[in-house]
Amino acid sequence: MAKVKNWHLQREMDYPYEGARPKKQWAIIFDLNKCIACQTCTLACKTTWTSGKGQEYMLWNNVETKPYGSYPLAWDLNVLEKLGRQDWAKNGKYLGKTIFEAAEPTEKAVHFAPQDNDWMYPNVGEDDCAGGPAGEGGFSMSSLPHDKWFFYLPRTCAHCTYPACLAACPRKAIYKREEDGIVLIDQSRCKGYGECVRACPYKKSMYNPHTRTSEKCVGCYPAVEQGIQPQCVVNCIGKIRVMGFINPPWSMREDNPVDYLVHKKGIALPYYPQLGLEPNIYYIPPIHADRAYLRQMFGPLVDGAIERYQKLQSDPQTAGLLTLIGSTDRIMHRFKVADSTATGFDDKGQEIVSVPVTEPVIERRAWDEQLSVVRNNTP
Repeated sequence: MAKVKNWHLQREMDYPYEGARPKKQWAIIFDLNKCIACQTCTLACKTTWTSGKGQEYMLWNNVETKPYGSYPLAWDLNVLEKLGRQDWAKNGKYLGKTIFEAAEPTEKAVHFAPQDNDWMYPNVGEDDCAGGPAGEGGFSMSSLPHDKWFFYLPRTCAHCTYPACLAACPRKAIYKREEDGIVLIDQSRCKGYGECVRACPYKKSMYNPHTRTSEKCVGCYPAVEQGIQPQCVVNCIGKIRVMGFINPPWSMREDNPVDYLVHKKGIALPYYPQLGLEPNIYYIPPIHADRAYLRQMFGPLVDGAIERYQKLQSDPQTAGLLTLIGSTDRIMHRFKVADSTATGFDDKGQEIVSVPVTEPVIERRAWDEQLSVVRNNTP
């Protein structure tokens, strides 16, 4: 095992290969306070990438209702149970073992293999927190010792800095692109052994029984190469997500939208960072969900992230940046907030979008004196 630097954990960790960060690292930020689980992102991905034979069950992008839903079934519970209890320091340093460090000598990572039935219920537990017997349309939650709550968790491949799928592949068919950090599977080398499916704790590598190879989210790299954000991002109705390129904290840029939200403000956090993959999916945590649950999902820094998010009214810079999310299909490499206007720029410094931080309020009377009619929700 090599020693690599994992800034999510604030320490070095063991990994089967030497660390080699790409020139740029693809990343997405999701604001979980805005997701309505409309599944538009899921269908946009499905119709673009997984409409072929053997892909019927595949959802490279999915939205789960937490804490009751999961796809495949109980993926997170199984991974955490396999890893066992681990601890964090209050300052955010991880004191426990990662899935690489806790693995058996004959394995690359702590893992489990979902069964075929586990992939059959992508919407299990959706919107369910009302209680009642399962036979009446819900889980039996009437005896829970806490208030009932849930939130939606959109998920794609995290294109991890230290992918478990890559580490476990005996064919070396999985590689991480140097130009953008996107993780891909070379279909000509893959023989369908399924080691990547077992090793990925997020279960975002999937086996195609028709082609007998593994497949996964490709980060919409053909669009990214043209400066366009992925399908799941540009089709998001709630405007909860933005794709960009993240730098490690020692080389961050404050005018980079992703760097700003993750490093500067600390309101966007990786999920299950204790697993050790340094995933490049980041979430703004939901402010209403149970804090103990959020701490085990996002780590000990989640309380500070929520506190800063709740103070957005007094933070025009961050509030302005969040108004840019969903305002353009282009990849924003830089942003600026000035004179109550937020502006995004491409990699060449050209302006690609400009929006007001606060939308003007226009009140229109119901009675139209000019036409002598009452207007009710009409143009």
